[in-house]
Amino acid sequence: MPITWIVGLFLYSFWTKVPRLKNRAIKIAFILLILFTNNLIVNEAIRAWEISVTPIADLAPHDVAVVLTGVTDTEREPQDRVYFAKGADRILHPLQLYKMGKIKYFLISGGSGQLVNRNKNESEAEELASILKLAGVPDSVIVLENKSRNTHENALFSAKVLEKRFPGKSYLLVTSAFHMRRAKGCFEKANVPVTVFTTDFYSSGRKWTPDYWLLPSESALGKWSTLWHEWIGYISYWGAGYL
Repeated sequence: MPITWIVGLFLYSFWTKVPRLKNRAIKIAFILLILFTNNLIVNEAIRAWEISVTPIADLAPHDVAVVLTGVTDTEREPQDRVYFAKGADRILHPLQLYKMGKIKYFLISGGSGQLVNRNKNESEAEELASILKLAGVPDSVIVLENKSRNTHENALFSAKVLEKRFPGKSYLLVTSAFHMRRAKGCFEKANVPVTVFTTDFYSSGRKWTPDYWLLPSESALGKWSTLWHEWIGYISYWGAGYL
């Protein structure tokens, strides 16, 4: 997380007694603060990494939408509703595709990514399925894979379900745009041919107004943290042979 580096450098500047190192740490910390709070820079980085949007009009019909979870808070009380974090488009956009006749079935993949799952009632896949049912989607077209804990397991476990329930069909992989490169790589490694359909974009259109590219923004720090987390995840998966 960039904020950790910046705070660490400032703390080091207070701790060190060597003037040369103190001044250098402060200068580097200020440079990083300026760079990592700049909306223009982080937006260009995210735009380069995210898989671009697919216009619905250009999307051919598919048999199964494979929807990856990771967008709800299963710990929040009372557990009488679904609490969405950022990323609800992962389920809302495939719902739209279903209503438009672009997909026939849903495979929702995801259990709990926590080391200790305190919520014993529902997996996240079951939570998202409940949203589809509230929207009038029949049980018969919703299939759950609720054991996976990460993207690698999403692909492995979904591959088994698809081979059993929908062999030889067309598959539409749905996840956040920043996450799609890693997800697509995992599914291809699991020998599941997918068409990608990205949602939940962190990037935005380019703007050239002074407030956008000059004024610092705390939200830029959060976007950098998300991007760095995904980059590290991608490299780790590549090193582990998951991609």
